[in-house]
Amino acid sequence: MKRTLVLLLMMLAAVLAFGPKAEAAEGKTFRVGISSDPESLDPHMQLSGPMLAYSHWVFDPLVRWTQDMKFEPRLAEKWEQVNPTTMRFHLRKGVKFHSGNPLTAADVAWTIKRLKESPDFKGLYVKFAEPKVVDDNTIDIITTEPYGLVMNLATYIFPMDSKFYTGTDAAGQPKGAVVKNGPSFANENASGTGPFMVAQREHGVKLVLKANPNYWGKRGNVDTIELTPIKNEATRVAAILKGDVDFITPVPVQDYDQLAKNPDVELITMASTRIITFQLNQKRNPALANPKVREAIIAATDHAGIVAKIMKGYTVVTLQQAPKGYPGYIADLKPRFDLAKAQKLMKEAGYEKGLELTMIAPNNRYVNDEKVAQAFVSMMAKIGIKVNLKTMPKAQYWDEYDAQVADIQMIGWHPDTEDTANYGEYLLMCANKDTGMGQYNSGNYCNKKYDALIEEANRTTDPKKRDALLQESEKLAYDEAAFVPLHMEPLSWAARKTVTNAKAIINVQDFPYFGDVVMK
Repeated sequence: MKRTLVLLLMMLAAVLAFGPKAEAAEGKTFRVGISSDPESLDPHMQLSGPMLAYSHWVFDPLVRWTQDMKFEPRLAEKWEQVNPTTMRFHLRKGVKFHSGNPLTAADVAWTIKRLKESPDFKGLYVKFAEPKVVDDNTIDIITTEPYGLVMNLATYIFPMDSKFYTGTDAAGQPKGAVVKNGPSFANENASGTGPFMVAQREHGVKLVLKANPNYWGKRGNVDTIELTPIKNEATRVAAILKGDVDFITPVPVQDYDQLAKNPDVELITMASTRIITFQLNQKRNPALANPKVREAIIAATDHAGIVAKIMKGYTVVTLQQAPKGYPGYIADLKPRFDLAKAQKLMKEAGYEKGLELTMIAPNNRYVNDEKVAQAFVSMMAKIGIKVNLKTMPKAQYWDEYDAQVADIQMIGWHPDTEDTANYGEYLLMCANKDTGMGQYNSGNYCNKKYDALIEEANRTTDPKKRDALLQESEKLAYDEAAFVPLHMEPLSWAARKTVTNAKAIINVQDFPYFGDVVMK
């Protein structure tokens, strides 16, 4: 009897000691089908939606957006405005990077310095001065002048492990180097504070993330995330219908109804603030430097037809960068689709017999990107413009885009600061490698008045004055046919109903918070 009791006690001890760990080892795997995977493991290599989503999984921001557009504490527990140019952030204590190194204010300062050196991010942080480390858990973020978007930009400060990225790699290159094209230590290695750690990566094939056992905060019940790029839309939809994956993004608009009716799948859609545009390179092709040609191209573009036929009515036409509700939005701009006017403008510009242009577009980055580009080519043919279109996967597209290899290039843009000025800072301001302004202005539109309006708006804290300045900038770009506006991209996701909180983890930024996923 005594021996039996001892054995029972030993068995109970074993269950208590090993039960939870065994359960964690056999934890849930969250399988995701995405159109394309993150370009790099370096959060500062590229300013794009997939990279920022990845940053939320492997790193952690100081603060993050909630669905109702409020700021939620993350690595910063609290903050206060010390003076008009200083915001003080108080960091959580006891947070560790995946390497085991502790998070300190010095890591935040190192990260901000790196952001200011990143070709893609420097334009956002041009008004940031050198931060001040108050102590290990307190940092002052200082701006060169009063600036109302510090908190917005804190959502993009994902502290990096400065010790992990210090030194040189096997090639003798600094480990902390930001390299857009080519190999680097940071492109291939990651040490963040996020809920997941990189376990396996084969770019374009699979990204496997494992739960961070020392994560500082609460997370869902998923121990492994398997992200598989599925470029083909039909294949991606079939994968979730069959149960081969638990979550897909984006959902092709033509499959919304099918998924909405499926009892095992939850379809989630949300209005977006990402504008889809074509940029017309005024430097590369002299014809596009003529405003009448640009106006003709816009007049020949059937925006409403694209929305109705290709996007199935799930989005809205836009005539400007600012979405409705944003500062700078102009309610009474007039649609410009008019083939007769387009032909008249081409004649006035001296191109009555037409012209030939080159064009590139991605085929797996935006919703129906290739179909939209192909429709545009057909529309241009009606006014004598022959467009030679080349489409390609996103992984190849951005190098070509940066090199400005074509006369017309597609780009979508979600404002990084959730503010209208950000569209102009990256897409329309005169390109400046030192400040980062115009980083994605492949149209090479450049108007000093436009730049001055954006800069003045960023210095203005009065909402009414700021709105008026941004409206003036939007009207100027509209009048000068600075770019071809198309529509606001719809956001869409689909999840198997084994994912119990799919609606809670998505947001208008399209950065799904996979660290919070809960599965049955």
